[in-house]
Amino acid sequence: MGKTVLIVDDSASLRQVVSIALRGAGYEVLEGCDGKDALTKLDGQKVHLIISDVNMPNMDGIAFVKEVKKLPDYKFTPIIMLTTESQEAKKQEGQAAGAKAWVVKPFKPEQMVTAVSKLILP
Repeated sequence: MGKTVLIVDDSASLRQVVSIALRGAGYEVLEGCDGKDALTKLDGQKVHLIISDVNMPNMDGIAFVKEVKKLPDYKFTPIIMLTTESQEAKKQEGQAAGAKAWVVKPFKPEQMVTAVSKLILP
């Protein structure tokens, strides 16, 4: 059984790029188009890692991370934040909410696969 990664981003093209890279590396991929949508995907099924954009409509990445951390099943799921912003304040906010890593856009798909493989729980 492969490891499952949930990708949350309002850009379909970005989700596609990340999905292709992760599937190529042997991961299963779930997708959410914003924080609210992604929370509906967290319905008790095993998710080994979450990749979330910061700036999204309906529920942004930081609010989403805070919600995930309230769910007993996903409390310890590692989260990688994706952002075009490299501002320290946002970074600290993300880390305080519970994000484990930060990837700045634009990134190469292989960078994402490396970040995932380092963080994903066995």
